[in-house]
Amino acid sequence: MPYQVININENLAKINELWSPKVVGEINDFQFKLIKIEGDFIWHEHQGADKVFMVLEGEMFIDFRDGQVKISKGEIFIVPGGAEQKPFAEKECHVMLVEPKGYK
Repeated sequence: MPYQVININENLAKINELWSPKVVGEINDFQFKLIKIEGDFIWHEHQGADKVFMVLEGEMFIDFRDGQVKISKGEIFIVPGGAEQKPFAEKECHVMLVEPKGYK
């Protein structure tokens, strides 16, 4: 079995589109995705599936119907499944997502 390191910076350099997550690894039933974000995303929810946001560079926010969180470089936040959310970033932000396979 070949062992392979995943280089986050090399994978981020290949991403040219905003809001377009790219799968870089999988473990059990979860995927690790890299994404570049800037501006607003839409209101949405993931029924029954928690989702992890890990900010690698910059800062982002997630609006909820009853509040907001700010996630800065080096921080993670777990969005509970079913929570209606609207992520956004004022400037380009690089994020790793960890979520169950099949979620977008």
